[in-house]
Amino acid sequence: MAAAAVAAVAAGVAPVRARFLASKEQFHAYLRAGGEPSSGGEEEKEEEEEEEEKVKEKKEEVSSCQGEPPAKRVKSEDLGQDGESQEDAGAEEKGPVERKRARGQNKSRPCMKPNHYEQSRLCPSVTQAHLGDGYQNIVNTDLAKQWEGKSLVRNNLSKDLQHQLRKKKFSFKKADEYLRGLAKPHGGGGKGGKATGRSTEEQEVSNCTTPQEGLGDSPECPVLPEQGEDPKPDAVKSPSPAAGDEASSVKTAGPVTDEDIIKLRICEKKKLEIQGKLYLAPLTTCGNLPFRRICKRFGADVTCGEMAVCTNLLQGQSSEWALLKRHHTEDIFGVQLEGAFPDTMTKCAELLNQTIEVDFVDINVGCPIDLVYKKGGGCALMTRSNKFEQIVRGMNSVLDVPLTVKIRTGVQEKINVAHKIIPKIREWGASMVTLHGRSREQRYTRGADWDYIAECAKIASPMPLFGNGDILSYEDANRAMQMGVSGIMIARGALIKPWLFTEIKEQRHWDISSSERFDILKDFTNYGLEHWGSDTQGVEKTRKFLLEWLSFLCRYIPVGLLEHLPQKINERPPYYMGRDYLETLMASQNVDDWIKISELLLGPVPTNFTFLPKHKANSYR
Repeated sequence: MAAAAVAAVAAGVAPVRARFLASKEQFHAYLRAGGEPSSGGEEEKEEEEEEEEKVKEKKEEVSSCQGEPPAKRVKSEDLGQDGESQEDAGAEEKGPVERKRARGQNKSRPCMKPNHYEQSRLCPSVTQAHLGDGYQNIVNTDLAKQWEGKSLVRNNLSKDLQHQLRKKKFSFKKADEYLRGLAKPHGGGGKGGKATGRSTEEQEVSNCTTPQEGLGDSPECPVLPEQGEDPKPDAVKSPSPAAGDEASSVKTAGPVTDEDIIKLRICEKKKLEIQGKLYLAPLTTCGNLPFRRICKRFGADVTCGEMAVCTNLLQGQSSEWALLKRHHTEDIFGVQLEGAFPDTMTKCAELLNQTIEVDFVDINVGCPIDLVYKKGGGCALMTRSNKFEQIVRGMNSVLDVPLTVKIRTGVQEKINVAHKIIPKIREWGASMVTLHGRSREQRYTRGADWDYIAECAKIASPMPLFGNGDILSYEDANRAMQMGVSGIMIARGALIKPWLFTEIKEQRHWDISSSERFDILKDFTNYGLEHWGSDTQGVEKTRKFLLEWLSFLCRYIPVGLLEHLPQKINERPPYYMGRDYLETLMASQNVDDWIKISELLLGPVPTNFTFLPKHKANSYR
């Protein structure tokens, strides 16, 4: 046991108390035995083999039901009377189905509709939790009255808007005007994009200082009607038939206000006042709406949707628009856009400005994955300063809400460039910058450079700068705030333990029990079924995102098991026995054990079910 304790204190391994440590074989034997210590006898092996044989028999029975629905089995029996075996007839019947080509959205994903639909129409979890007598929905009348007429989730994609986007009938008036300015050559030897951006900003700033001068000359700032006049005729008037068509296509209701007639100037934009607040990072795949609801409950102040690709949003893809959905509990909420070119990013910003409710829009300049980087987006924008400037200026000119930018220290591991870019971002009009203290090449192999983040925070002033990287305890958060940043963004730390927000606000270590952690998973499951649906497809989608999250949750080591506090985010957890079976099961990094946890919440998985985590970032090298 002493040797095991010495091994646990090795570099890169979390310090777990010696009495809880175990070998890999002991750990998995304990889980296979269901929490009972294994004696290693032959009787147990025989029982395990018998159980495996029973499971295989059950799967074969289910698969036989899955093979063909009753109507096709009747046809195969008729064909079998001609002297052919039923297996051959079944193979002939299956032939055309296998040759059928998958089309559209179903091309890249397996069919999630169960083949054994005739035998079990509904998932057991649905029948137990959501349906009552006669398979009728269970309705809580008090809750129904409380939320009657209120929308729990906003920012949905309407069919009318989707049709406009697919037919390219949506009007991008402000974006087109900005892009035409980029195309015009300007004097002085400078590039068109830079000159246009500066002249536009200077004009807007001059309008802030002297609002009466030149108000009638600018098409974006028409003259206000005199008192006593009806503003509606002036608002409807258009200088050209094309402009009249655009105005008539937008239907409004109620009296015309100043905001309907005059474009907001920079000094009139709503300010993003989130200094000192806890910011949940936009997390691809795992940062979905049910997970954000969990984090809000534990004290997250600011939330942001998952990274959305601007080209997919402009095409009206429902799956991409789903990333913009906002729950009513998210009081400060933003969306993050990814793109590589000023035309698509500016148009997408104008589209979202007109169609959804957000408090800010963030530009992703930190995504390190090759798929995004090679197309010029994400981290690549840090090396394309001209396009980066045009994107920031263009989006800022069409948005009525603050624009923020998330960046890394740089692209190459030992060459930091963020300190050079941050002053430019402030000049281009961004309201805030978030800096992740790692480069693209570094990924998660080393710790975040908080000393460099502190330098950049001084350079960014008076623009607020949030720091991001390696925060897993309230001590880490306190040290980060002492670096002079305006606030902290939490990413992996929230995935490993979402109650981290509570720990930071209450300045304590929470020795949360396994039953409390399981209750969190229950809530996530309920939120997922509410968000993605409680039919078979919704259950499996909830299971998929639950498993993605469990691939991070297993890295948490309970406070009561640690030799000394706090746990570091880049320390690899050793094999250890928890204080009960459920705590040990949650510590497993085996996919089969994650699936077992999902079955406790969502019922048995479909036949031949497999899972591979999407995020393969190794933080323990």
